[in-house]
Amino acid sequence: MTSSVGEIGARKKKKNRELLLPILMLLPSIAAIAIFIYGFIAKTGYTSFTDWNTLVQSDNFIGFDNYRFLFSDFRFQSDLRNTLVFTILFIAVTMMIGLFLALMIDRKVRGESFFRNVFIFPMAVSFIVTGVIWQWLLNPTTGINLILRKLGFDSVPKWYTSTEIYLGLPIGQIKFGIPIAIIAVAIATVWQMSGFAMAMYLAGLRAVPDDLREAARVDGAEESQIFFKVILPQLTPITMSLVIILAHISLKIFDLVYAMTGPGAMFVTDVPGVYMFETTFRGNHYAQGAGIATVMLVFISLLIIPYLVSSLRKGDK
Repeated sequence: MTSSVGEIGARKKKKNRELLLPILMLLPSIAAIAIFIYGFIAKTGYTSFTDWNTLVQSDNFIGFDNYRFLFSDFRFQSDLRNTLVFTILFIAVTMMIGLFLALMIDRKVRGESFFRNVFIFPMAVSFIVTGVIWQWLLNPTTGINLILRKLGFDSVPKWYTSTEIYLGLPIGQIKFGIPIAIIAVAIATVWQMSGFAMAMYLAGLRAVPDDLREAARVDGAEESQIFFKVILPQLTPITMSLVIILAHISLKIFDLVYAMTGPGAMFVTDVPGVYMFETTFRGNHYAQGAGIATVMLVFISLLIIPYLVSSLRKGDK
C-alpha cells in the first residue's frame, strides 16, 4: 500500500515537472509580449488622455480632449473618409481580380506555374517600392499619361494630384464622397495584393472535391450554376479570411501612401497612419498622435475580434 502511494506521488511529481518545463520555456516570450506589445498599447492609450503635445513630457490627465479635437479636425475627418473609400475599393477589386485569376489558372492552362509566379511576384516587392513605381506610372506628366496622349487622348486623368471628390456631399467639415486621387492609391495596392488573393482562392479551388462538381453536372446543372451554388459556397472561409487580412492592411496602411503621394492636396490621399506619423514625429504632438493610433487600434479590433470569436466557436463545435 505504501509503495503504491509512493509511486503515485512520484508520478505526480514527474507530471508537474513535465508541465513546468514548457511554462518556463514560454515565460520569456510571454514577458516580452506583455511588456513590448500590451504594455506599450496601454502606455499609448494613457498618453492619448494627457496633454503631452510638446517636446516636454507631460502626464496631466485631460480626458477626451484629444479625441474631441481629432474628430472635429478637417484632416482627420478626411482621413476617415479616405480610409473607408480605399478599404471598399481595395478589398472588392483585389478579391474580384484574385478570384478571376485563380479560376483561369485552375483550368490547368499551359505554363500554369509561370503565370502563377508572375501574378504573385508583386508580393515580393515592398510597399515603399510599389509606391515609388506607381508614383511615376501615374504621374500626370509622365508614365501612363504619355501613352494616352500618343494614342490621341487630349484629356488625361490627373490621378493622385486630383482634388475632385466624386459624389461629394457636405458632412461635417468635409465633402463625403469618392476622392479621385485615392483611386490611384487603390490601383497600386490592388496590383500588389491581387496575386495573394489569387493564391488563396487557387488553394481553395484545388480543395473543392471533383465529386461535387461531377455530381452537379450529372444532375443537369450548368457551369454557372456549379460555380455559384457549388464552388463559391466552398470558398466562403477563404473569402472571410481575405476580407480580414486585406481590411487589416488597408486600415493601417502607411508606407505605400507615404512613398506614393503623402497626404495629398486638401488631404485627398491622407490616411490615419500618415497623419499619426507627421503629428507625432514631426509636430511633436505625442498625445494627439497616440489618440490617432488608439482609434486605428479600435477600428482594427472591431474587425478582427468578432472574426476570432466566431472562429473559436466553430472550432469548439
